[in-house]
Amino acid sequence: MEREKLGSRMGFILLSAGCAIGIGNVWRFPYITGLYGGGVFVLFYLFFLVIMGIPVMTMEFAVGRASRKSIIKSFTELEKPGQKWHLHGYLGMAGNYLLMMFYTTVAGWMLYYFYLMLTGRFQGKNLEQVGGMFQEMLDSPGVLTAVMAIIVVAGILICSMGLQNGVERITKVMMSLLLIIIVVLAVHSLTLKGGMEGLKFYLSPDWQRMKDIGIWETVTAAMNQAFFTLSLGIGAMAIFGSYIDKKHTLLGESVNIAILDTFVAIVSGLIIFPSCFAFGISPDMGPSLIFITLPNVFNGMAGGRIWGTLFFIFMTFAAFSTILAVFENIISCGMDLFHWDRKKSCIINLIALFVLSLPCVLGYNLWSGIQPLGEGSTILDLEDFAVSNVILPIGSLCYLLFCVSRMGWGFDKYREEANIGEGLKIPKWIRIYATYILPVLLLLLIILGWIG
Repeated sequence: MEREKLGSRMGFILLSAGCAIGIGNVWRFPYITGLYGGGVFVLFYLFFLVIMGIPVMTMEFAVGRASRKSIIKSFTELEKPGQKWHLHGYLGMAGNYLLMMFYTTVAGWMLYYFYLMLTGRFQGKNLEQVGGMFQEMLDSPGVLTAVMAIIVVAGILICSMGLQNGVERITKVMMSLLLIIIVVLAVHSLTLKGGMEGLKFYLSPDWQRMKDIGIWETVTAAMNQAFFTLSLGIGAMAIFGSYIDKKHTLLGESVNIAILDTFVAIVSGLIIFPSCFAFGISPDMGPSLIFITLPNVFNGMAGGRIWGTLFFIFMTFAAFSTILAVFENIISCGMDLFHWDRKKSCIINLIALFVLSLPCVLGYNLWSGIQPLGEGSTILDLEDFAVSNVILPIGSLCYLLFCVSRMGWGFDKYREEANIGEGLKIPKWIRIYATYILPVLLLLLIILGWIG
């Protein structure tokens, strides 16, 4: 069976960036930037993005492009006889399923809030009532199951239309709209009375704030955010590497994707901080920012219903672009492993992903008694911990060691693959850093994640 290919370079960049751009760009990045000293944190973040995130991304792309396979078979194609690197394929595939077990639910929340904003359900509500609406949604297994099902069915339907006609075509439109909407929202926020105070708090370097929190904590948070923002380690990037031609170097493409991802993260803060400061509401992190704080901000704004609706379209697109990318990886794994055609892999995974997403949905209501990580925790917290603190960093370490060690594919083969085509080349001198320093940084990240 002839392997499918992406239709354009732009399709590849937007698909990969869509995979990297997710909910964390919006509900985590702006908050921790404000918390850890604004511009100081951004500098640390960019530093770690360049020295950690981008090199590992080139490795994942290289394994994908050289093997022309999904994560389940890519190592098998490139490893030497008798080696066991291919076992990582199963960990990576588990990571894809586990990520989707909670991401589909959260994407469903975004979709539901888009509907609530559009139909004007927040108008005239006070702070407590808006908070109550979020709780009401979580308490309702019917609502959560319905919106999760819409996300799963829509994602599988688009993937079933094929790589170019489905995934690439829809992602191009969605990502282009996402980038336009986010700029429009940011410009609007910056024009609000009192918005400039929010901008200062967000991006002016504040060394004192960083010292108060702790320099080590700031560095660790920046390292964490820079690495996890790119969704590396589970082959979600490698799959798009397997679909592209060899006209451009992989370092150049990785830099483009990291720039897009960072642009969305920083611009999200330009929406959130000026808006919150203009209305005297404290910006927080995580779900409460998106589902309680911001609906209250939009309520106080002239034309707030329109701005709120636009914001939740943007959030739905950010979540759904990741879902499409990971669904494509899952479906491709089924095709590579069991030799199913695309339609069959889609049908089987439609059922599997719906069933696997139910524990997260029910963890907020019928199964809320299950608190796996201690008092107040949910099934989502456990799934998120397993993906973010175990599978992504260990998977990334596997890609790294495979690409730099003689026991794996080897640095020379990796560099040769990554440097094919026009664009930024990986220099020879980086070998010592990639072989001896980068693995230590990754191990540090894993240990810190487990301790934290």
